[in-house]
Amino acid sequence: MGTTILEVQELKKSFGGISAVSGVSFDVRDGEILGIIGPNGCGKSTLFNCILGQLRPTAGRVFLDNQDVTGLRPSELNRRGVSRTFQLLQVFPQLSVHENLILAGQEHKGTMVSRLFGSRDVGLTAEANRMIAFFRLQHLADEKASGLSYGQQKLLDAAMAFMAGPRLVLLDEPAGGVNLTMLSHLEERLRAINAEQGATFVVIEHNMDFVMRLCTRVVVLAEGQKIAEGTPAEVRANPTVIEAYLGH
Repeated sequence: MGTTILEVQELKKSFGGISAVSGVSFDVRDGEILGIIGPNGCGKSTLFNCILGQLRPTAGRVFLDNQDVTGLRPSELNRRGVSRTFQLLQVFPQLSVHENLILAGQEHKGTMVSRLFGSRDVGLTAEANRMIAFFRLQHLADEKASGLSYGQQKLLDAAMAFMAGPRLVLLDEPAGGVNLTMLSHLEERLRAINAEQGATFVVIEHNMDFVMRLCTRVVVLAEGQKIAEGTPAEVRANPTVIEAYLGH
């Protein structure tokens, strides 16, 4: 595996007297797919939001390519090549699939003002078409996002995250609410973008089977702490993980 892209050191986040994240450390290496799993309320989303600037950590540091980016705003991290999806879809329902991808690409190129009033495609049409083809959305390119099924919107959401070749993508529950057929397609495309384009990404997910099939390495959280880390096989066999989360 390649060099370290993201390093999280002893990250902590408290809300009043409640500790949501308690000294979590891990890294993300160039070209890997890292999974972060754990029971509901274990701190996964809080951890993501601290890394991505939605929340400021109480303690600890976040490094991107050896540069301290702790507490940087999401827009600044985006300009540095960090992209994400959310549990709740962030597609624009009244825009077409193609227009959604153009707008996602513009996130890397300027301010909201420039996105609203600048050139309609700012040179991103070719890249948008490439992503549409890669995620096999050609038949939907001119359809409004509101007309897509939920699974198709999830696929579009993922395609938007990979627009403009980000350095690192963080996917927040990409499998949530997706039917098995579309989930299989999403999994296959995520594998392909990793294998063919070297895309590096982190997946927070409740769907254990999806994570174990997709990810090369898995970090397990429970009650705000990291309790295990390793390959999917190692995590599945870890007695602490079985007791805390897997239940079998």
